[in-house]
Amino acid sequence: MNEEKPQLDPHPLSTYVAWAGKRNRDAILAVLREQLPESDGHVLEIASGSGMHLSYFAPHFKHLCFHPSDVDESVFDNIKQLKQEKGIENMRDPVKLDLLDQQTWSNPLEQLFDVIISINILQVAPFEVGEGIVQCSAKLLKPGGFLYMYGPFKVNGEFSSPSNEEFDRQLRSAGVPFWGLKDVADLTAAAKENGLTLKDKLDMPTNNFSLLFSKPLT
Repeated sequence: MNEEKPQLDPHPLSTYVAWAGKRNRDAILAVLREQLPESDGHVLEIASGSGMHLSYFAPHFKHLCFHPSDVDESVFDNIKQLKQEKGIENMRDPVKLDLLDQQTWSNPLEQLFDVIISINILQVAPFEVGEGIVQCSAKLLKPGGFLYMYGPFKVNGEFSSPSNEEFDRQLRSAGVPFWGLKDVADLTAAAKENGLTLKDKLDMPTNNFSLLFSKPLT
């Protein structure tokens, strides 16, 4: 993909986020083809933003029902528009989910999920959001389900590539205290505290990672 990289802007409807989403969506789709259930099930996306990822993935998995969510309700119209334009029948309307407010999480007695997806969030969010992701997943995943996280991360305190170190420098230079790459080790520890286990760490294009955290069957 040769499209010029736009200026860094984490807003869900920005040109930068759209560029990044187009760049990574096929690599993520390839992982999901290997990992998503082959039978009927429900998939929740946390921080769906514009809806570009879920609206791209859902048509490839007609047997699954996809549930978009976000803390920012201003993006809901865009998600609904994508759903309508593409004629997606296996995607629900978005709901508000604030990772720092458990009262906004769905009632596990009413809905549990086979898979929860989180894409490109933590580099522009405080680590408390990462803790919220694993806490929410521990509560809302079915036994045997898994949390899928994608993005750039440090590994045991080290950058996996010079480009990731430069990206971290660029993020931190923006002057937002919590911007920067988070560490897989810290996420793994937070997941363990909530009963989830890192079952796989996959190398992805452009020095990103796919992390799969599983919930035990019992």
